[in-house]
Amino acid sequence: MNNIFTLIDKLKAERTLPKEEYIRLITCTDPDALEYLRQTADTVRKSVYGNTVYIRGLVEFTNYCKNDCLYCGIRRSNTAALRFRLTEEQILDCAEEGYRLGFRTIVLQGGEDPHFTDARLIPIVQTLRNRFPDCAITLSVGERSRKSYEALFAAGANRFLLRHETANACHYAKLHPEELTLANRMRCLRDLRDIGYQVGCGFMVGSPWQTAEHIAEDLLFLGEFKPHMVGIGPFIPHRDTPFRDMAAGTAEDTIKLLSTIRLILPNVLLPATTALGTISPNGRERGILAGANVIMPNLSPSDAREKYMLYNNKLSSGDEAAENLAHLKQSMAAIGYEIVTDRGDYKE
Repeated sequence: MNNIFTLIDKLKAERTLPKEEYIRLITCTDPDALEYLRQTADTVRKSVYGNTVYIRGLVEFTNYCKNDCLYCGIRRSNTAALRFRLTEEQILDCAEEGYRLGFRTIVLQGGEDPHFTDARLIPIVQTLRNRFPDCAITLSVGERSRKSYEALFAAGANRFLLRHETANACHYAKLHPEELTLANRMRCLRDLRDIGYQVGCGFMVGSPWQTAEHIAEDLLFLGEFKPHMVGIGPFIPHRDTPFRDMAAGTAEDTIKLLSTIRLILPNVLLPATTALGTISPNGRERGILAGANVIMPNLSPSDAREKYMLYNNKLSSGDEAAENLAHLKQSMAAIGYEIVTDRGDYKE
């Protein structure tokens, strides 16, 4: 097992490993080695960001989606989903409340809803930019044309989140319908970076048919692409999808990979996700202690939160809710971290 400690030190120094060494680290179960990995990641995170935790105000504004991803609760084939779209006024009200609470990043997240054309979405972004000039505006609205991404950037969007889900094309095909390809997803990510967005990608941990080799390929991709943000969380099945009976990913594997990603990308913005908090009662805190430095409480209206169900039992209340920010600050302070009112930009 001493070799695993050496691998961790090597990864910290070189920020990459060969594929076979990533696999050894991914499959490690030795508690002492994993604690050393966590401590090392925490040290690296503090060397860049100190003990600060950045908060993002999440506005889930539509759960309509034209896609039919096999793992997703808002896939177009799910006739049991209760669909909603927020109006522009509702979106702005959510942002106003977030600003009042101290959020300086607003995240607009939705399914790939054909209703929200550029003609509808660009004015919303422009209004947010004009009303909140000191805020970052993050979009998470899926695959679009380069022209669309350019127009949204010109309107005032700063960041874009687009999880690649898996860097292996064969695995990607098992998770998505034929019309979605890894090649196009990667095209989108390259376009976003070229345009000037701070770009986030990421993947599910423990998704169906995922292997340690697949995860190693994800880590190699992250090291090569060097995104500003990485969002990972455990796969959690949804009862109304083809993957309803598949086993969920684990908090332990997710936390191990958060630490690994922190060593690959010391400056990365790394959320402790809602999915991690859903699968483990103290998942958010464990994620922060393992190298994460971002939390994304929900600003959406309560009835919308209950309908934006990508997986079973998704948390939408408690510390996941923006209105409980005071308690979230207390829970972070209890583990030695401080939530700050800050845009929380990527540090070059």
